[in-house]
Amino acid sequence: MKRFNQLIKELTLTQQMFALIFFSITFFAVFFFVYLNGNVDKVIEQQIFATLQRTQNNIAASMESDVTGEQLMKSFQDSSLTHLIYYPNGQIVTTNKARLQQDPDLLVSINSRVSNMNTSFENFIYHGEIVMYCRVSKLDGEGIVLVSMADSGYMASFKDTLVSYLININVVVVSFFFIVMMLWVATLIHPLNQMRSYIEKVKLGKEAELKVSRKDEIGELADALVSMRKELLKQEKTKEDMIHNISHDLKTPIATIKSYGESIKDGVYPYDTLEKSVDVIIDNADRLEKKVHSLLYLNRVEYLISKDREGVMTNMKEIVERVILNSKVIRPDIVIETELEEVYFDGLEEAWQVTVENIIENALRYAATNIHICLTEEEGLSIANDGPCMSEDRLKVLFKPFEKGQDGKFGLGLSIVSKVVKANNYDVSGENTSDGVIFRINRPKRKNNREKVR
Repeated sequence: MKRFNQLIKELTLTQQMFALIFFSITFFAVFFFVYLNGNVDKVIEQQIFATLQRTQNNIAASMESDVTGEQLMKSFQDSSLTHLIYYPNGQIVTTNKARLQQDPDLLVSINSRVSNMNTSFENFIYHGEIVMYCRVSKLDGEGIVLVSMADSGYMASFKDTLVSYLININVVVVSFFFIVMMLWVATLIHPLNQMRSYIEKVKLGKEAELKVSRKDEIGELADALVSMRKELLKQEKTKEDMIHNISHDLKTPIATIKSYGESIKDGVYPYDTLEKSVDVIIDNADRLEKKVHSLLYLNRVEYLISKDREGVMTNMKEIVERVILNSKVIRPDIVIETELEEVYFDGLEEAWQVTVENIIENALRYAATNIHICLTEEEGLSIANDGPCMSEDRLKVLFKPFEKGQDGKFGLGLSIVSKVVKANNYDVSGENTSDGVIFRINRPKRKNNREKVR
């Protein structure tokens, strides 16, 4: 079965179509020659006996007139059928005298059946190698017996006609099916070739355009490819802008540190005194360290979230309290309110601490007067601030890397948050409230037998 599946996967759509048509034709052929062939014989036999009965009914109706038997038989002459009328006086009239004269034994066989009959019947007469389909009818009240026969040649002719008719129908159906399949496959192959050419051009960095006017799954795939390329181009442009801005941000403190250091070396204090000039150098070094730390941690977070953390849990109450203690000095004018329960999250402590630090740092940047932090077993962690609400466009790209913040600066903090949260199978969201913005980290169902790490 695996080998068959592998073979199917290696075939092109055209090859699959021809294989489907081949199997369809094979099925029709087997069905016709194995199943229908035997049933055709039965149907033909029924049709022959029905034909004999219908002819006998016509002869019986004609006998009610004053037409003689000889005249009557002339009107019903058919080379494929033989009719005999037995009168009570022993007279026999037939439509095919030559046939009976050539084969007198056949007439003897029929006479023996007629003489022994009590009622009408239909049956086969095996006369040598020939099978005769015979129907005998006894006309009530007149003592007249009507015999009608058709030999196997009649059946063969009837069968050839019927089989030829069925074969022609099958040929027409298969041909129509083939044409429909060809057209259908063509409608599939053309847009797929368009998409392949589009992907090749995109891979080579060339200008590419894809227009597939379809509303089905192929059309949706084409739209997804175009949308993906637009998103990739947007991210690439954003990365270029960010690198440019980061380079500028790094260049400024480096240039300041260098110029201040050279001035101090020459005995010149560019900022009034030696202490103040050194403070400027230290301040710019801190800025530089912070930016480099964010870039390094973005790469390091991949390593942290990929480490074996099975069974590891982190006390989030301790994490939040520690981060609040370290962050209060940033903006001492902001009131931080807390509602904290003893809650454990799956994952490493270092990763969760950076996550909480980044969200609280973001809240401190935009808060007007207060921040409210809530940690419960049911709701997880939420951090709200009373700063300005975010635009809908900003909410859509809130956790994407290399996106500009509300102040026009590039940040990596929330993208790190998203990576850590998703790696531990949690959900993070940001939304506007009536009086600000709130970030939520929702925890999944709790798993048992976890090791608690403080």
